[in-house]
Amino acid sequence: MQTAILAVDQGTTNSKAVLVSMVGEVLARGSSPVGIDHPQPGWVEQNPLRIWQSVLEAIGACLESAPGVEVIGIAISNQRESVTAWDAKTGEPLGPVVSWQCRRTAADCTRLNKAGHAERVQALAGLPIDPMFPGPKMKWLIDRIPAGHTIRLGTIDSWLIHRFTGGLVHACDAANAARSQLYDLQRQCWSDELCGLFGVEKSFLPEVRNSSDFFGVTKGVPGLTDGIPVHAAIGDSHAALFGHGAFRPGDGKVTFGTGSSIMTTLPHFIAPQHGITTTIAWSIAGTPTYAFEGNILVSAAAMPWMVNILGLPDVQALIELAETAEPHGPGFVPAFVGLGAPYWHSDARALFSDINFSTSRAQMARAVTDSMAFQVHDVFTAMSSISPAPLGDLFADGGPSKNSFLMQCVANTLNHAIIQSDAPEASALGAAYLAGLSLGVWKDLDAVAALPRPRVTLNPRETDAALRLKVWKDAIYRSTIATTGAMSE
Repeated sequence: MQTAILAVDQGTTNSKAVLVSMVGEVLARGSSPVGIDHPQPGWVEQNPLRIWQSVLEAIGACLESAPGVEVIGIAISNQRESVTAWDAKTGEPLGPVVSWQCRRTAADCTRLNKAGHAERVQALAGLPIDPMFPGPKMKWLIDRIPAGHTIRLGTIDSWLIHRFTGGLVHACDAANAARSQLYDLQRQCWSDELCGLFGVEKSFLPEVRNSSDFFGVTKGVPGLTDGIPVHAAIGDSHAALFGHGAFRPGDGKVTFGTGSSIMTTLPHFIAPQHGITTTIAWSIAGTPTYAFEGNILVSAAAMPWMVNILGLPDVQALIELAETAEPHGPGFVPAFVGLGAPYWHSDARALFSDINFSTSRAQMARAVTDSMAFQVHDVFTAMSSISPAPLGDLFADGGPSKNSFLMQCVANTLNHAIIQSDAPEASALGAAYLAGLSLGVWKDLDAVAALPRPRVTLNPRETDAALRLKVWKDAIYRSTIATTGAMSE
């Protein structure tokens, strides 16, 4: 009987399940949609039970397409910065999953920033005080839980670990903990100071373990036998970085999706600066690997919006229209929910700039597709200014990474080669590799790095990228300064 690792990738819009063989080959896939609710403008939440059900549906579809494969271990990768709460005894959800996209804590973040806490939080947690991150969201959940519950609080990996183990284990991995705003990156523990600042009882939080570690065994999971060990948990962007084999300092990746995550590995901890966060990429055998990260709030999500505005049939039609654009078009800033790295400007607003009577539909389409590359450029510029290592191999994953036109634009803008991965399951594969290390399937990182990975390299070309960047910079200025009233000066 063939054996495999079952990797679950729980994302914002879908849950995926992938069976990975002992030689790193994907044997089967399954997926199921999750659903997103917007109860108020700027609020984004999900149903924790629906997330679990979607995981079960994805697992069922995956296993059904690969009969006879024995699952020897489970790996989890998950959407990050989304948090929920549940009762420790009953497993009953005590609130929604408050999404990483949610802005409901914007006022709380403004208050904390104005009170002068930003520098200290960033020094300890590596993260800015912004509605994207979990600290204030956890407080929001706690404040709405009725008395009488034994509260468990955590990111999505800890929620899934609870469900997989029949409620016996409350744990998360160091990479997810590093995105919580409550974790001291250098001391590698929950911070009393940060928990006090955000109003979160430390006893509610999960035990922090390595990304490649034993998290318990399955109990009462429909479709799975009891006793299958869970051997990895990690945030999806971290998992993708690991899946690419970006193990050398300076190696990095860009994950393109609703938003984008840009990460580069570091030789050691470096305090965050210039709008870039510092995080734990993964932890193995008690040793963390650190990384710089820049989080872009809206990336590919701007394309379907523009498809509707222009009356096009689909995103592919938008990209094809953008390819025909004449030079010297407008700029576009996709600040629909503010701007993330490196600006962290929650009041910025989406806009087009430099529009005139000669502006064409194709130029507007190109401005939208270019905004993906320009945001990546700004993050890497900030990273390069503080990185001890030059930018090395740069991998791209996520749906838009399959489009050569979009990725060529990124390569041209960065003036650096982009490596397209042919594996759509980069996060699931990274989690599976971590589980394989814990299980002894692969003995070390060199063995993981040697696994086959079909790739295509796109080298930069001579273009008018510099001129387009100038227009972009002006658009960014207008998007951010206009909200302060300085545009009239």
